Amino acid sequence: MDQVSEITQIIAASVVIILSFIFGEISKRTNIPSVLMLIVLGILAKIGLDAAGLGDQNFFPVLKVLGTVGLIMIVLEAALELKLERDKYLAIGKALLIALIGLVLSTWAAAEILKYFVTDMDTTTAWLYATPLSILSSAIIIPSVTALKGHKKEFHIYESTFSDILGIMLFYFLTSQLHGAHGEDYGQEFAESAEHASGALAYGLKILLTIFVSLIASYVVVLIFQRIKSHVKLFLLIAVLLLLYALGKTLHLSSLIMILIFGLMIANLRLFFQGPLKNWLHYKNAVHIYEGLHVVTMETAFVVRTFFFVIFGITISLSTLFSMEVVLTGGMILLSIYLIRFIVLRLFIGKDITPQLFVAPRGLITVLLFFQIPPEVENTNFNQGILLFIIIATSLIMTFAMIADKRRSSAALRKVGETPVGYEKWKAPTLAEAEGNDQH
Repeated sequence: MDQVSEITQIIAASVVIILSFIFGEISKRTNIPSVLMLIVLGILAKIGLDAAGLGDQNFFPVLKVLGTVGLIMIVLEAALELKLERDKYLAIGKALLIALIGLVLSTWAAAEILKYFVTDMDTTTAWLYATPLSILSSAIIIPSVTALKGHKKEFHIYESTFSDILGIMLFYFLTSQLHGAHGEDYGQEFAESAEHASGALAYGLKILLTIFVSLIASYVVVLIFQRIKSHVKLFLLIAVLLLLYALGKTLHLSSLIMILIFGLMIANLRLFFQGPLKNWLHYKNAVHIYEGLHVVTMETAFVVRTFFFVIFGITISLSTLFSMEVVLTGGMILLSIYLIRFIVLRLFIGKDITPQLFVAPRGLITVLLFFQIPPEVENTNFNQGILLFIIIATSLIMTFAMIADKRRSSAALRKVGETPVGYEKWKAPTLAEAEGNDQH
């Protein structure tokens, strides 16, 4: 097999990033998620690599690294979007409750479906596989809801952000449970209920310890970096956060909570720096760090998301989509997603639940977590086509719902004679206005 030259790799990477930017612009105008376009680009790249005799390239090591960095960037980007303001506490609390209930119920339903259809799938493993399929993709939702009304847009931002964070926490809790079951003590007889209770208690204590360590580390990082005068401190800050994540993993702490707490602190400085701590904070300097970090995080997440989905498209097999097992299992999970979502939204929001009902895409976080499943607990009977089926189906459903909502809103505006947003009718100025303009 011929190796791809460095120049060819640079050209390919540059073209992919340019196309990803174009896909993003197309997505804004058509509501077609750029994720789908990136996956299609990856599939086409796979066809090209096969034709050139380079189809046996091993992309999984790259995918794993991108997955880890992607998780960190997603959590940090989500935390930076959460403004904990007093007048938004009710909206935040409602979105958190909806995200939590929706995540747990969707995971339970998907786990039961997987247990029934997938051979040798035990309960805990089924929950582990079902969790990524139940997490909303903030990476797709946030750019897609910009045209919605204020309260609906705000709800989707909060809900998808909480779904990401809670889903990741649930996934790693289940992973720790399975690691314990497959570790050195495997084969010893424990009471299952006592084992899960002990595991939950240990995980809860670990989270409390992580929060305590994270708060101290975040305060130290903010207080140090606000005094740094250099213009190259933002990527230094990213490096420090990556180091904290790695150290947290080494110490068996919930490292993503460290990233979450730092993001919340830098996005809500006045809330965290009160009392005596307020005197230590140089607010303007710290705000500059937040603004720069927000840009760097978005740019980095864009690049990671781009290459991740293109490489994912290269590694998947489209033939799996045409399997009866994939269509049946994926269809059942899809039905459970929207049925549960309908019930939860009707209970907590009321009758006005469109297009919110259909804005439930799965995307980057779903794929990232699937690649984080430990090899020792993988179920070889699970067809990864189910993953692709859910991602494509939920994204297409959201696309059609957003297009229909935009048409409905435009029709309603025309009916009442209002001007659509972004367009103003020209009218001749009055005499008073004309005289005022002349004076200026």
